[in-house]
Amino acid sequence: MSSSNSVTVQILDKEYSIICPQEERSNLISAARYLDGKMREIRSSGKVIGADRIAVMAALNITHDLLHKEDRPALQASGSTREQVRDLLERVDLVLATDPDVSKG
Repeated sequence: MSSSNSVTVQILDKEYSIICPQEERSNLISAARYLDGKMREIRSSGKVIGADRIAVMAALNITHDLLHKEDRPALQASGSTREQVRDLLERVDLVLATDPDVSKG
C-alpha cells in the first residue's frame, strides 16, 4: 500500500500513522477521536496512571458498552424514534381532546 493510504490520527497526545482504504478514512478518524475522548476521560479521573493502563481501561469500557448495547436494544431508541412516539402521543391527545365520542369512553 502506498503512503497515500496512510492516515495520521492523534490519540492521547501521540500521533499514529495508520494505513487504511480510502473509503474507511472517515470511520478511522471518528474511531480515533472517540478513543481519544474515552482515554482522556479516564486520565482526567486520576484513578488510572500510565498510557498503557489507560488504553486497556478504555478498551474494556468501550467493549463493555458495545456488548451491553446488544443486550438492550429497547434502550437504543434513536432520536427519530422518540420523535415519532412523541408525535403519535400528541395525535392521540388531540383526538381525545377534540372528539366528544372518544372522551365519553
